Amino acid sequence: MPHTVLLAEDDRAIRNALERALTLEGYRVVAVADGVEALAQAHRNRPDVLVLDVMMPGIDGLQVCRVLRAEGDRTPILMLTALVETADRIAGLDAGADDYVVKPFDVEEVFARLRALLRRTSPVGAGSAAAPAAPAEAPRPLPERFLEAAGLRMDPQARRAWRGTRELELTRTEFELLELLVRNAGIVLDHSTIYDRIWGYDFGPGSKNLAVYVGYLRRKLDEPGAPQLIHTVRGVGYVLRED
Repeated sequence: MPHTVLLAEDDRAIRNALERALTLEGYRVVAVADGVEALAQAHRNRPDVLVLDVMMPGIDGLQVCRVLRAEGDRTPILMLTALVETADRIAGLDAGADDYVVKPFDVEEVFARLRALLRRTSPVGAGSAAAPAAPAEAPRPLPERFLEAAGLRMDPQARRAWRGTRELELTRTEFELLELLVRNAGIVLDHSTIYDRIWGYDFGPGSKNLAVYVGYLRRKLDEPGAPQLIHTVRGVGYVLRED
């Protein structure tokens, strides 16, 4: 069955063009013009992924995101925004969004980000209209229940994480980024490797997507008087270690 995309965009030209492109890519698209209708559709028939414009009259994309997350709805959300300041991107992540695309955007980038979001939520071996199922792999041994490094503890199965005794409130992408760093504690991971493992696509040296997520993750990890855990290795990438 094709994945269902709920698209909320008040600009008719953008909405129609994106709806057409997504349909040709193999998605089933439900397109609406405002946040009120987006919430109504999400409650009526839960989609596989939402694509929300940030700036919409009445209820905007951020408010839609906050309402769904408050209801416990963890459906992946991709935000479309013309706002390029880091603070604006952080506001979207803080509202519960999983990723964002800045306008004007290349539709291929939208496709790539949707594929990455859907890969992280689809059962292993499940097919998709937009991306064929991968060949079956031999069973892998189950991992240990908890991961621990640099004073952090993670439960990948329950998707919970702690620094010391304090539990961290993380979005899906933040959790997966932290899990990647914890599993490779003490190892410098370059930008390309992180992009490939988290998003499934390297958006190039001009992208600030990774820097935004690392900055937001640091805000949640750092504590007064405690050592910083995520370190920047200029020109290379990032490493998790407790200095």
